[in-house]
Parts: sequence; structure tokens; C-alpha cells
Amino acid sequence: MAPKKRLKAAAAQNIPQTRDQVVSDIKAIGDVQREITRLETEMNDEIGEVTERYAGPVDDLKKRLTSLQSGVQGWCEAHRAELTDNNKVKFANLVTGEVQWRCRPPSVTVRGAETVLELLKVKGLERFIRTKEEVNKEAILNEPDAVEALPGVTINRDIEDFAIVPFEQGVQ
Repeated sequence: MAPKKRLKAAAAQNIPQTRDQVVSDIKAIGDVQREITRLETEMNDEIGEVTERYAGPVDDLKKRLTSLQSGVQGWCEAHRAELTDNNKVKFANLVTGEVQWRCRPPSVTVRGAETVLELLKVKGLERFIRTKEEVNKEAILNEPDAVEALPGVTINRDIEDFAIVPFEQGVQ
């Protein structure tokens, strides 16, 4: 049996040794955060310019594509029997590409869900109503003592996060 390797925690790289160093590092954190924001803003500005530059030509091409697709579909619908060997197949190979007729799987669309639910109940069609059971975590937090010894339930308390918030001066 191979000996087990002990994993060591990664050593902290930059631990300040004095209060002045901490103050200086917090200032540096603020500087780095502001620089990140500046770079992200510049990046987004450039992305906006590129998007704007290509938006017109792309829209023109999309319109042309839609027009071409509509024309091809119209012709194919008019000649469907000839293309599909009197509807024996659902596709046709046209040398430069293939056209296909595909049926979508059935689906259900519900508008006015509350009204539909009430109608299903009135008509005795409860089998079409889904009831979802789930643990009510808010109720457990309101009464933690009631589930204290229950296996599988853990109430997390006193978890502390550490945050560094450099001071920023806003423009008024």
C-alpha cells in the first residue's frame, strides 16, 4: 500500500506585517479594482463600436436570407409532390442542398394558468395538475428547535464572511 500524501494548505503569499502595510494594501486593492473597472469600460466601449459597425450589414444580410428562404420554401411547397415522390419521403436533395419537411413533436401551451387550473379542478381532471412537494426552509428557520435532531437537516449559523471595502469618493 502506497503511503498517503499529506496535503498542505497553500501558503499565503502577501500577508502584511504591520497596520501601515494593511492600510497600504487596502489602498492598492481599491486601485486595482478601479483599474479593472476602467479596462472593462474600455472593453465594453470597443465591443459597442464593433457591434454598431457590423449591425447594419448583418441586418441587411438577415433580410436577404429571409427573402431567399421564403422564396425557396414557396417554390418547394408548390412542387412538394414532385420533390417527395408523391409524399413518400420528407426531403429532397437539390444538388446544392437539401430541403426537409419535419413534424414537430406535440406540445402544450397554457394561457391563463390560474383559470385553467380552476377549470381542471371543476371538471374533475386533477390528474393533469402537478403538486410539487419541497422542504419549506423559511419555516425551518422560524422554528429551528423543532427539527434540531432531524438527520439531513443542518441549520447554518454564525457563518462569517470577510470583506475588504476600499473607500471611494463619488462625484456629486
